Amino acid sequence: MIDISERAQQHFLRLLSQQGIDGLGIRLRVTSPGTAAANCELEFVEPTELAGQEWTIVCDGFEFHVDGDSAAWLEGASIDFEPNATGGQLNIRAPRIKGEIPGEAAGVIERVRYVLEAEINPKVASHGGRVTLLEVDANGVVLLQFGGGCHGCGMVDVTLKHGVEKTLRERVPEITEVRDATDHTSGSDPYYKRQEGQSAIG
Repeated sequence: MIDISERAQQHFLRLLSQQGIDGLGIRLRVTSPGTAAANCELEFVEPTELAGQEWTIVCDGFEFHVDGDSAAWLEGASIDFEPNATGGQLNIRAPRIKGEIPGEAAGVIERVRYVLEAEINPKVASHGGRVTLLEVDANGVVLLQFGGGCHGCGMVDVTLKHGVEKTLRERVPEITEVRDATDHTSGSDPYYKRQEGQSAIG
């Protein structure tokens, strides 16, 4: 999955040995995957902090863990360490983390999913929300589910009509309508209570 060069492994081992914690490993995760803002984050991780869904690479003297949700975005990635006069530079090359913009031949569902992940979800994430595609019917009607802070939010109708639907119809002209299939009465932690606030997408 990920090629970790011998120089990079030695660099990680040096860092880990300086921490003086038994069993300490390295964890890699991708933030904002599939978007222009995608980035790789490395952190020290103790065995008790592992979630259990990581992919583990056994290196010489330590374990390197890849966050389970990030694994698909890191296919073909490589990590290398280039020594220089001031110490060195760690280079992570992950060609798939920003996703691929679907071409003209791509189907409507693929293009809608890309717009949701690349443009809409990064914006609603600032309100703790997320939008998931349920289906696109033969008439071009898109059915969405709102989660997180958007679930039960008093401004979800505004977000849907003036943010989500506007963006989707601009990017995917085949879309005729966007509908919200969420049961908002069951929302437990809405960003805005009913009758207050503003759209999650400005």
